[in-house]
Amino acid sequence: MHSVTSEPRSSKVMLWGGRVLTALVALFLLFDSTIKLVKARAAVEGTVQLGYSESVVIPIGAVLFISLVAYLIPRTSVLGAILLTGYLGGATATMVRVSSPWFPFPVFIGALVWAALYLRDDRVRAVIPLRS
Repeated sequence: MHSVTSEPRSSKVMLWGGRVLTALVALFLLFDSTIKLVKARAAVEGTVQLGYSESVVIPIGAVLFISLVAYLIPRTSVLGAILLTGYLGGATATMVRVSSPWFPFPVFIGALVWAALYLRDDRVRAVIPLRS
């Protein structure tokens, strides 16, 4: 007997939409990690205003950069998305703790991370089969 498995296949529009969305998210997160890694004044001041020591700016930037690299490598993209979700969850919790009106922003970025991965990766669509 021959069994037929129906795996979701990506259309060119979905694939390119996922790539464009990935590029936009990646550019933002690359910028964010870079300013932390070089200890730009804005990154240091923002981190201190959120209640963290200046000494954690570079480690936070490194965690973000490593998570982003994992997200951009196709073999580790799901792991990268999970790591970015944790990172952005921490950012959300920090912003809620200091009563920042911007607390939805990391949630939005996290949603974009997963939306982009969903559009460009058949494996993710197989695990999360959205139906119309």
